[in-house]
Amino acid sequence: MMDNGMDRRTLLGGMLAASGLMWSGTAQAAPFTSRRIAVTVRGAGRDVLLIPGLASGPGIWNGVLGAMPGYRFHLVQVRGFAGLAADANASGPLVQPLADEIARYITVSGLKRPAIVGHSMGGTLAMMVGLKGVAGRAMVVDMLPAGAAIVGGTASGLGFLADQLGGYLTGTVAGRRYLAQIVGQAPGARGSDPEVIANALRDLANIDLGPQLARLSIPLEIVYAVGADREQAAVITSRFRSAYAPKKDAVLRAIGPSGHMVMADQPARFQAALGAFLKDI
Repeated sequence: MMDNGMDRRTLLGGMLAASGLMWSGTAQAAPFTSRRIAVTVRGAGRDVLLIPGLASGPGIWNGVLGAMPGYRFHLVQVRGFAGLAADANASGPLVQPLADEIARYITVSGLKRPAIVGHSMGGTLAMMVGLKGVAGRAMVVDMLPAGAAIVGGTASGLGFLADQLGGYLTGTVAGRRYLAQIVGQAPGARGSDPEVIANALRDLANIDLGPQLARLSIPLEIVYAVGADREQAAVITSRFRSAYAPKKDAVLRAIGPSGHMVMADQPARFQAALGAFLKDI
């Protein structure tokens, strides 16, 4: 017969186990919460983060989800874009805090150097997260290292203009109305907050990752859109090759004819490129 001490220990252990308070020896990760991003997980397999571009939501990746089984996709959505309330993104710097938060998601979720795929502004974020050392490889879809360069400018030249434009678009009733009309016409952008978009544009115009590309140690692939015009395609190709030259082993892949939404305009070719990029993760 057990002594009273053993009886008490057995009884206490049973009570703790029943109430869920007994330590099991396995740490349970707290659910990730963020006032800047929301993340939805789909599928099972190797981890891949998908980051949409300016004002877009995860819906731009629907074709990828249906065509590429065998991966666990983490769909990142920026708060303030595509119907989500802005929350902490309502004012102040945006792009750098978003990169910090995506890196935190990777760490908190226990992901082991996942692949990151980003379209447009999402491509900028993919490179910024890659520079933090928490990703295994990155694919940039139709974005240059300098945000201003996508419209033919430079960070030093367009930064001031972007600040002034952002002030007009968010600081006046007419500006906010005009920006809301523009945003409403973009693919997947319905319900986006004009002020968050203006903040993003201002930040992007002041970001140039070119000088940092040489220290990006992970594999980097750039998929960029070209049109049907050969001369224009050659100009675009030259611009992308020059911009990414500091990353000696970067792989550049033109897909066309296509507009900015490569995954929608050329789904089969984009999925083939993405499949080849992900095969080694």
